[in-house]
This record gives sequence, structure tokens and C-alpha cells, in this order.
Amino acid sequence: MVDRAGWTQKQLLVAFALYCQIPFGKMHSRNPEIIRYAQAIGRSPGALAMKLTNIASLDPMITQSGRKGLPGASAADRNMWTEMQSDWKGFAVRSQAILRNLGLGNIDNSSDENAESEFDYQGKNKRTLVNVRIGQNFFRKTILSAYKSQCCISGLTITNLLVASHIIPWRNDPKNRLNPRNGLCLSVLHDRAFDLGLITISKNFTVQVSRKIAKKKDGFLQSALFKYVDTRIQLPDKFQPEESFLEYHRKHIFESL
Repeated sequence: MVDRAGWTQKQLLVAFALYCQIPFGKMHSRNPEIIRYAQAIGRSPGALAMKLTNIASLDPMITQSGRKGLPGASAADRNMWTEMQSDWKGFAVRSQAILRNLGLGNIDNSSDENAESEFDYQGKNKRTLVNVRIGQNFFRKTILSAYKSQCCISGLTITNLLVASHIIPWRNDPKNRLNPRNGLCLSVLHDRAFDLGLITISKNFTVQVSRKIAKKKDGFLQSALFKYVDTRIQLPDKFQPEESFLEYHRKHIFESL
């Protein structure tokens, strides 16, 4: 399939993967990553940057915030956007395979351990395990990109201390394991507290702390958790958390009492 500007399916997959993995503000032809990717797919940096901003025009998170991409999205762009949204796992596996073949990406061993530990590897073949690792890597890169590599609660920017945290746990919703709207960028501490249901995010995107620990007189908890109560999280550039996923967390994970 080729769009009206001659973009092949392979080139579009690379462009969409790159869209997921770089911040909106860096989608310009001077970005070294765009230059590198453009060279690999036989396109100019300007053409690839334009394609990324075409894709941005399809993203409700971008358009609803008052930002605008270029209005030239093709039918092929729209079809791939729909396919990506409906099958994040398939998109991740296909796009990351192309990136590896082009020398643009490898399986990253820094994928989040919490997702890995929740996956049942028993009886899985090597190909399945590789795809799981690819998916974890894709999810982490996409979440960190969307949140500009900052914990959305504390603002921590040390990448090795950040986790692409699942709102609905990995084990509970296979369909949305790689959906970036099922993710938050959290510090390792806030990720663990969120996973245990000690904190949650309200419908207004504010931090709430469980009553189970709210009365504890602990100086560390005061500085690490309690100070953020009713504070609005930093929302991402792309892929805003889905309210139905947050509602699930509040109802089934959060220890309100």
C-alpha cells in the first residue's frame, strides 16, 4: 500500500513508531533522530518531520490541547492510525521488527521488571517471549516520550528511576497491555505505591492517598506521598490516560479504606 506522496507501508510503520517515541516538540527536521530515521527509509528529514506532524493532526490529545499538526494526513495515515489504536500489540511487533532490520532499534533489556514478573512464561516459545520483550520495550519508550521522561507526580527526571506503569495491571487486561493510554510515567516509588493501591488518580487527574496509610506519622511518607494529595499530575503530550482505566484502578486496585 502506498499513499499519495509515495509512502510505503514499511515507511509509514517507521514514521508511526517514531511518532510514538519522540515528544511532539521535537518533531522537526533538525532532530538527529529524525535525520537518522529518514536516512534509513530513504526520505528527507523534512519529509519525515512533515509526516510526523500529519500524524499529529490525527491525535485528539494534540488537537484538543490547541496544538495543531499539519492537515495533510492521507487515507493511508488514517488507516494506520486506526489499526494502531485497535491493535497496539500487533503494531508494536511489526514496527519494532522493521526498526531492528533497519538497524534503528534493538530489544532493550531495561524494560520494566514489574510487567515481566506478571507475565506467565510457562510453556511459551522463544518467538512469543521475544514479542513480549519487544512489547515491553515499545510501551516504555512510548510512555517516557509522552511524559517527557518525567514522573507525572513528582517530576523526577532520572530515567533509570522511572517506570512505564500500567494503570490496569499487565496480567488483568491483555488487550490493553501495550496501549499507551493505559500507562503513566512514575518514579519507582510511586509506581510501587500505585501498584499496591496506596495511591490512585482521580477523575480530575489529582493524586489521592489511601486512608490505610494517610494517618501514619512518617516523615518520608509526608515528603514522598502525602505532599502530593490533591495535586494534579502532569499530563502527557500524547496518549492521555483513559478515564475508564483510571476508574478500574480506583475501583479494583486502590485501597480506599
